[in-house]
Amino acid sequence: MTNIQQLNSETDIELISKVREGEQSAFTEIVKRYESKIAATIYGMLGNCDEADDVGQEVFIRFYNLIEQFEGNSNLGTYLTRIAINLSLNEIKRKKRREFISWDIVKHKDLESNQPKQNDIKFEEKELIQKAFQKIKTKFRVVLILRIVQGYSTEETSKILKLPLGTVLSRLARGQKKLKELLTPYMEAM
Repeated sequence: MTNIQQLNSETDIELISKVREGEQSAFTEIVKRYESKIAATIYGMLGNCDEADDVGQEVFIRFYNLIEQFEGNSNLGTYLTRIAINLSLNEIKRKKRREFISWDIVKHKDLESNQPKQNDIKFEEKELIQKAFQKIKTKFRVVLILRIVQGYSTEETSKILKLPLGTVLSRLARGQKKLKELLTPYMEAM
């Protein structure tokens, strides 16, 4: 079994132990395991912007610097998601202070035909949903991202956000209602 295959089969706790012993390939394996989940959380919170990439890198830098403090009381994915949410919320606050909202919207057009390609339609739908998420208040958006995008249970979302279960349920309902309000006009037009 090669070193890479061995790392692939190890638990998160085993990998963390190896990182603490100085084995960089173990940290690389942790990043590979969780980078797409963390990216989805951050993009859900911030949208597709340069800051999202910076926050994504900062999540793993922050975890690496605090790895000695990780006690393993929660799942590593949950722990990293919590860091991602906190850093995303910090970025949202920074953006509000600067009164600067950046929408990096890329429009793809089919130059050869007036008929849109299937990929373009899917891209536009995805972009529309992402823009709708950005219009929802942060306290509702974070619950929607964890429950709908990341697939955490209501109980897990409550633990990650350190909120009472009733608050999570309330914010989920209000967030879903707002998301539906924002998307219904577009869905009816399709």
